[in-house]
Formats: sequence, C-alpha cells, structure tokens
Amino acid sequence: MVFHYPNGHPSHYNEVSKQKMQEKGKSINFANRGMRFEEAINQSNEYYRNRNLAVVHKKPIPLQIVKVDYPKRSAAVIKEAYFKEASTTDYNGVYKGYYLDFEAKETKNKTSFPFKNFHEHQITHMEQCIKQEGICFVLLWFSSLERCFFLDSRLLIHYWRNRKNQKKSLPISVIEDNAIEIQPKIAPRIPYLEAVDKYLQAKENN
Repeated sequence: MVFHYPNGHPSHYNEVSKQKMQEKGKSINFANRGMRFEEAINQSNEYYRNRNLAVVHKKPIPLQIVKVDYPKRSAAVIKEAYFKEASTTDYNGVYKGYYLDFEAKETKNKTSFPFKNFHEHQITHMEQCIKQEGICFVLLWFSSLERCFFLDSRLLIHYWRNRKNQKKSLPISVIEDNAIEIQPKIAPRIPYLEAVDKYLQAKENN
C-alpha cells in the first residue's frame, strides 16, 4: 500500500509503515501471555469504560483512501491512501473531569528509551495539551524487562528538546527516578489510572 503525506508526495513513511505493520503482527511476551502492549492498553480502556471509571479511546489514523481494489464482492483491499495530517498521540479521553492525552511506546532496550520513537509533531501536541492543563503523559513499555512506566510528558519534552546536547535516549535510571512504575495485572491489564491518581495526588501536595 502507498501512503502519502499531506504535501501529496510519497514518503519514506511507506517503508516505516510496512515495518510497523510487520512488528504489529509479532507477539511480545507481555505478562507471559504473548499480548502486545497496545492490545493490553485497549483492553484496559474497555475495562475502564465498562465500569464507568473513565472514557478513553485510541485515536483513529487520519487517512484519505484514494484507491481500492475489490478482488471479491464481499472484500475490499486498500491499495493507496494519504495521511490527511500528521498523527498526534495514541489515546485521549476523560477521567474524573480531567482531560487525558497520552502516547504508548515500547522498546526492547534494557538501559534506555530511544528519543527517535517520538516525533516533533507529537512533542508539539503534548506541549499544547499541557498549556490547556490537560494530563499528558507517555506509557513506556520495556519489553525485555517486562516493566511499564507512567512518565509525565513535561519530563519527556525537556529531555527531547535538549537531546542534541545529550544522549539520544532517555536512561532508564532517569525514568526510574522520575516516573511511576505500573505493575501489569489481569484486569485491567495496564492499570494506568492508578498512576494517574498518584500523579494527581503528588500535584495537589505540591
């Protein structure tokens, strides 16, 4: 499938998209059940919605489909599409009257989280959400370590903006000292609202 950015030109993102699609097809050892991180978050969101605890959804990718093949009457295959605009973060919603906006990323690295996993338009979006007093954060999954962290976007933004003068990744030691570690459970799989509560409590105490 060919993807085009809003300027109308085919992008190297086509190759990146293929790689991501291939990676999405692979299972990771999540909580010893082979569950992918994104699936675990989606199930957690469903758990929260079903119990009226929060309303959080994964944002749809803004695509404009321009070419579709119909190999069968009952099936359609998208052959070409355009990105209408750059995507922002993965998830948003409402919890206890607060606006939530967050990104979910994973890495196989054991000692740090690569900055290349985040892009300028995502960082800018996070900055805009923070200015409107939204709760903006990232969920970081270290698949090799099976550890998950809630990281305030303000810290990520600070290090990402200054990455040219520092290392090209965020050391896990910095994450351990500043983030909230989340322990995966059966239900919800990723209990990130517990981390949000701790974040709000710490904010009120300060």
